[in-house]
Amino acid sequence: MDLFSLPPITALLDAAYGALMWIAAILEPLTGAASAAVAVVLVTLVVRAALIPVGISQAKAEQTRARLAPKLRALQERYKSDRERLQRETMKLYSEEGASPLAGCAPVLAQAPVVGLIYALFLHTAIAGHTNALLTERLFGVPLGTSVVGLISHGSVTWPAIAIFGALVALIAAVGEVTRRALSSPNPGRAGTPSGAPAALRLLGVLHYATAVAAIFVPLAAGLYLLVTVSWTLVQRIILRSVYPLPAP
Repeated sequence: MDLFSLPPITALLDAAYGALMWIAAILEPLTGAASAAVAVVLVTLVVRAALIPVGISQAKAEQTRARLAPKLRALQERYKSDRERLQRETMKLYSEEGASPLAGCAPVLAQAPVVGLIYALFLHTAIAGHTNALLTERLFGVPLGTSVVGLISHGSVTWPAIAIFGALVALIAAVGEVTRRALSSPNPGRAGTPSGAPAALRLLGVLHYATAVAAIFVPLAAGLYLLVTVSWTLVQRIILRSVYPLPAP
């Protein structure tokens, strides 16, 4: 069963399609054939701007986790042989501090529906019974609805497509690496914070590169969304880190 065939989701998809086509039509005199791609970028910026309060909550949660790190390590040492008690005491500590160990997941969860919607817009040949004109839109000659995997499977790989997708994947990976180095590298002055933990660093690195890998499988339009998102995240986190700095150990 196709989830997007359900009436409420079809209506939402059609509304998003109409809005994106409307924005592209307004931009066309200025951006020409790239109007739909620019529209995707603008929509991404609007979504990210709307999620600024969530980003602030994430920065506060990161600051709180760093402040609680010594207490958490003390609990782990004290109850290392009793995992059930350790879990209870850990949740009790978070509750007393008004914090949540899952607070940092909010931005990812909040964006998931938007990524899914953009993915669907450039995946279906028809939306609500009418032809999906977005599939004819291009960026430097490459259709926004194509993906690297799709091009390879159909044997239609072109040099422009290689250049566009290669640059997209490389930029996402580069921004992810800059983010990892700028915000998560072990700092001698803050060696006791969670962000300096090797396991956390490895996980963060995997997540950043997973985004670059995902750009190979999703349509070009969704890849643009991912690139703008990771770039926005880098700038936003640098700004918020200065506003909500991690405490010294």
